[in-house]
Amino acid sequence: MAGRRQGPVRVDALKNREHLLRVAHDAFAEDGATSLNVIAKRAGVGAGTLYRHFPTREALILAVYRHDVERLVGEVDQVLAENAPLDAFRVWFERLAAYVRLKHGLGEALHTVAAQKVISDTYVPVAGAVARLLEACERDGSVRPGLDAADVLLLMGFLWRVGPGEEGLAQARRIMELAIDGFRP
Repeated sequence: MAGRRQGPVRVDALKNREHLLRVAHDAFAEDGATSLNVIAKRAGVGAGTLYRHFPTREALILAVYRHDVERLVGEVDQVLAENAPLDAFRVWFERLAAYVRLKHGLGEALHTVAAQKVISDTYVPVAGAVARLLEACERDGSVRPGLDAADVLLLMGFLWRVGPGEEGLAQARRIMELAIDGFRP
């Protein structure tokens, strides 16, 4: 993968990488056109440190994307532990939608061949997360058996197409409830 070094990586280098990914995520959330130099400055590192981890802007954007998707997928069990299954479904999809709206702000950087491969590689884990949510909902009887995670993920794609601001979020919640009504037994 672009931006990843081969062989053992020092603990401090891993910490630097994680810190850079968090700072870059926040910077891109504010402005998808944020420069690498601005990100390095915000992270409190020199440009050389940033470029050692991520030699190109695209490499950084793709690493942030992969990191964020891994984080979202990894949150499913915690969200299920903290919420009833159907509420966990709602919470997790709202988080996914918020992230996808951010991703769209990165524009052309996510339309390269390399980006499409990373996006394609993350589909299976996301669909797996949706399947875990659906299984929990099925076990407690809040959705009917046999829903396909890929179908639900495609259907829920409306969440990242609503308008911005509170009005868009309110519309997303209303439409989500319509979809959930269709999932019920």
